[in-house]
Amino acid sequence: MPIDLSPLNEHHDLLFEIPLKVRQGHRFQPTGFPDLGAAEFDTPRGRSLLVESAQSMANRLEAVCWDDTANDLIEPVRGLSYVKVLLPAKDGKQEFLTSSVLEAHRLNSPYIEKATPSCHAEIQDALGAKNRPIDRRRFVKTVFKYDVGSLLHGVFLESIDGRLRIARAISAFIEADGVKTAASGGVKNDRVQAAKDEAGGRTAKEGFGNLPFPRDEYTAEKITLYASIDLAQIRGYGLDVAATKLLILLALLKLRSFLDSPMRLRTACSFDLCDGGDVISTNVKEFKLPSLEELVGKKDGNGNWSGELTGLVKSLAVASDEEVTKTDKMRVTSVTFTA
Repeated sequence: MPIDLSPLNEHHDLLFEIPLKVRQGHRFQPTGFPDLGAAEFDTPRGRSLLVESAQSMANRLEAVCWDDTANDLIEPVRGLSYVKVLLPAKDGKQEFLTSSVLEAHRLNSPYIEKATPSCHAEIQDALGAKNRPIDRRRFVKTVFKYDVGSLLHGVFLESIDGRLRIARAISAFIEADGVKTAASGGVKNDRVQAAKDEAGGRTAKEGFGNLPFPRDEYTAEKITLYASIDLAQIRGYGLDVAATKLLILLALLKLRSFLDSPMRLRTACSFDLCDGGDVISTNVKEFKLPSLEELVGKKDGNGNWSGELTGLVKSLAVASDEEVTKTDKMRVTSVTFTA
């Protein structure tokens, strides 16, 4: 059954504020930053804390669509475009190295930029001559062809041209309000030599001896995952109706997949949804986040998935090698990194 996106027609974005709770106990470990530690900040309501940053959530929303065992996209969305980076052949076989889905800068990864055949050269060729105004629509269609995820998570192809930039169309972060520090500590025990031996060069600097350490975790009155999908940006790409709907449904799939996952962000940071009910948009009250089954459907005996998103992927992706050179449909592009 098609997913009804008509409630979104009059809105330029889709917002969610999703209450979370600590999975076990009361304490949790937030993200930390070098020379800063936990990112605490003041609001009119009191002390708050950044639990997970937008940049970290972007990586997590990419990861839900990747199968580490297969070194490929998860089955229901195979056919989405991305660049696969391989190592030079050894004993007649090329091993997987990385992909634009996994790389922090996606298409602008040095492993893609310096690979052969040059994916960047193909993108430049598609854009035409240098030192001309960028044809934005043509640029977007080229990115859709090579790495559709970049149209949701953003990309900056400064190594080709400093004007080739796409902002994130889906963004998320987790904040906690009413936070308090839960101080604790521990010790790394050395069962061979508990005391330091400066004369023998066996000190804490080298990792010897018992090493006590402090540890700060947090409690909170409220923990919220904030997510937004920039519908105006997606529509503004100028893609056809099917491709535009694919991008919106793919964004919804990423958010739903993350919420349905264990949400174990770190060793001492696991969350659950506060309730098992529908996830309703905060600005489009009549719209609820579709379930995984609504998005990708079920797999039949022939290996086909019945969901609307999977159908769109199949229709917008190349079906054979012969199509690769004849269409601008999505495809998986394999390159070899030799540097």
